[in-house]
Amino acid sequence: MLKHIVFWKLKPEAQGAPASENGEAVKRLLEGLKPLIPEILELEVGFQIRPSADQPDLALYSRFKDEAALEAYQRHPEHLKVKDFIGKVVASRHTVDYLMGP
Repeated sequence: MLKHIVFWKLKPEAQGAPASENGEAVKRLLEGLKPLIPEILELEVGFQIRPSADQPDLALYSRFKDEAALEAYQRHPEHLKVKDFIGKVVASRHTVDYLMGP
């Protein structure tokens, strides 16, 4: 199993909307990928419960069978649409991918 975790810091304002609205849009868009991309085994999106200037605002946790499944997800046209929007509303991004078990 492979776990894919992403943290984002949102821009205070982007695309004519405040960070709170853009964060909700990112969450909705990412959660909408689950039924569209069969390689996604599990997917959660959550907001930082103790917001601060030096912490990420939003986190994605997702799980895939293997690296090939993660790669298929990352190349999927629906994911690319979401990624395009995210790129417009985030200030920074950090990712961790790691394998679990045999």
